Amino acid sequence: MSNLLGKNETQKISKPDTKNLENQDTKKLGMSDSRAKKIKHSYKVKDAENAILLKTKYGDVIIEMFPDVAPNHVARIKELVRQEFYNGLKFHRVIDGFMAQAGCPRGDGTGGSGKKLKAEFNRIPHKRGIASMARSMMPDSADSQFFICYGDCPWLDGQYTVWGEVTSGMEYIDMLKKGSGANGMVDDPDEIISMTVVADI
Repeated sequence: MSNLLGKNETQKISKPDTKNLENQDTKKLGMSDSRAKKIKHSYKVKDAENAILLKTKYGDVIIEMFPDVAPNHVARIKELVRQEFYNGLKFHRVIDGFMAQAGCPRGDGTGGSGKKLKAEFNRIPHKRGIASMARSMMPDSADSQFFICYGDCPWLDGQYTVWGEVTSGMEYIDMLKKGSGANGMVDDPDEIISMTVVADI
């Protein structure tokens, strides 16, 4: 479904596996309001309503979003996050030096949430840590899949909707299991443990 253009070629981008935990084991442990407030402030984000905590097995990643340039994408991503849509989804396509992609419920790059988004291309460059939307060859085909850039990718600028930037924990994105071959599909990929809007913590 989704494609990202590589430097020299078009590269094809390609319900999550659940953990072996009982339902009661997956529920959040209770905590006091003061403890929750302390945890929230520890992330040091500019706007808690427009920041996401993405948990991986390697560590916590903070993505601060850009509602000023991609308001509809940011709103949709927050909606999906609050529905727990991304929890357990795989980083199914990871290319060292290029990007790590996730957000496909099928785990192979062919799925989405079922709601396409009109492109909100902007002038923010695709550089290390930038979060942008995957899409097919059609500009208005972005859905739930997104990618995080490992390095500068200027050939993507103005062609994919940039909606956020990793401001903390990029070293954990670096640790994600990489794919093989030009397509970067990963065997037994790492997963998003959870994604949470920081304001909801």
